[in-house]
Amino acid sequence: MRSHEIDYTIMGDDMQIVEIELDPMETVIAEAGAMNYMEDGIGFEAIMGDGSSPDKGVMDKLLNVGKRVLTGESIFLTHFTNNGQGKKKVAFSSPYPGKIMPMDLASLEGELLCQKDAFLAAALGTKISIAFTKKLAAGFFGGEGFILQKLNGDGMAFVHAGGTVIKRKMQGETLKVDTGCLVAFTKGIHYNIERAGNLKSMFFGGEGLFLATLQGHGDVWLQSLPFSRLADRVLSYQVPQS
Repeated sequence: MRSHEIDYTIMGDDMQIVEIELDPMETVIAEAGAMNYMEDGIGFEAIMGDGSSPDKGVMDKLLNVGKRVLTGESIFLTHFTNNGQGKKKVAFSSPYPGKIMPMDLASLEGELLCQKDAFLAAALGTKISIAFTKKLAAGFFGGEGFILQKLNGDGMAFVHAGGTVIKRKMQGETLKVDTGCLVAFTKGIHYNIERAGNLKSMFFGGEGLFLATLQGHGDVWLQSLPFSRLADRVLSYQVPQS
């Protein structure tokens, strides 16, 4: 299924909104609760699945739903369709301070791997699934790095990241990254999780128990402020109630 062709505008700086323009009968899919506003004429429906394979059987749909449960996301995706006449707009916003990044999957060889909570919205026809690290045991200790979402298609997808976003173009070198700081990467990048040094470094170095190791040829997007790090700082300053 070819993805719907959608136009978009990203507005704002640190708390961005992506406004998507839909032609009649065009559809964009989004995570539950991501919508900010929409114009009259756009209808929305919570659907089990991404709609990329409308002829898929019930068992296949249930299997994909089970995979989404593992990521901690809602089992439903919301489908927004322009049921009116003329162009209509619907907008989605990030859940925390950062950037919204437009990803043209057609120019990324049809595939992008991203953090489990990075996906925001995409054109109908985009397939959303999950990917595991090669070493299952190491993945469980890797925190955010264990489960990644895989986006496949030929249309536009939008992912969000916390703080400042850095894009690295890798030419075969190796890069070690805090698992929470990794946002997304293309399929030419090989991904694994390694122990962060010796036991003293792991427990007292403040960099976590495991690091994501990236190696290969392709693009990598990194974020300066993972939501987990922001939440930990907020909780550390919480005043106990008397």
